[in-house]
Amino acid sequence: MKKAIIIGATSGIGQEVARLLVRQGWRIGIAGRREEALRSMQQTNPEQIEMQCLDVTEDNAILHLNRLVDRLGGMDLFFLSSGVGYQNRNLEPEIELNTARTNVEGFTRMVDTAFSYFKNNGGGHLAVISSIAGTKGLGVAPAYSATKRFQNTYIDALEQLAHLQKLNIHFTDIRPGFVATDLLNDGKHYPMLMKTDQVGRDIVRALHRKQRVAIIDGRYRILVFFWRMIPRWIWKRLPVKTK
Repeated sequence: MKKAIIIGATSGIGQEVARLLVRQGWRIGIAGRREEALRSMQQTNPEQIEMQCLDVTEDNAILHLNRLVDRLGGMDLFFLSSGVGYQNRNLEPEIELNTARTNVEGFTRMVDTAFSYFKNNGGGHLAVISSIAGTKGLGVAPAYSATKRFQNTYIDALEQLAHLQKLNIHFTDIRPGFVATDLLNDGKHYPMLMKTDQVGRDIVRALHRKQRVAIIDGRYRILVFFWRMIPRWIWKRLPVKTK
């Protein structure tokens, strides 16, 4: 039976992916900050699900992650789905810094721990949720778009490092567009909003294929294709915003 660790499994995309993998027969270890939500999910299938409370921004998250891997009896897939994002036109420092703490510091802490495990245990599959927001800097959400670009580049770097060290580690960078999760539950209008269940199915399909980069969904793949072509001098003049 294959084994997966899912960080950020208490809601949204992480929770949906966890449900789908359990349905497909995987044993999973779920982790997040909300103990009650973790316990509720574990009770749906206690034979297949282990749980561990952790906060990716805390130093002890490494210890908690390793404990979860031990209880699960190993790890074939590491899936990181924890992240935060806010619009912040006024550049309120706490919002920008908290975004960096989770999406850069916490991301690095968890991904490096998973990389080290796979390095010492014959390989594995390391997958993360980033975002199409990393394509270009978004003036309405500076820290969010910048940290997502960091995540894209960091996975590129780890892939090269794994190749240099001749490690059998596969990488998947999942880049969704707007998804109807708690992250976007702020009363604003978001175009081309996707449902969590469909996004979860698309992600699990990409994981099974070990797809290197997966932009979710087809509409966003077309959008990103043309988005990348926009010159900087035009991009800075575009009134990109949500209502």
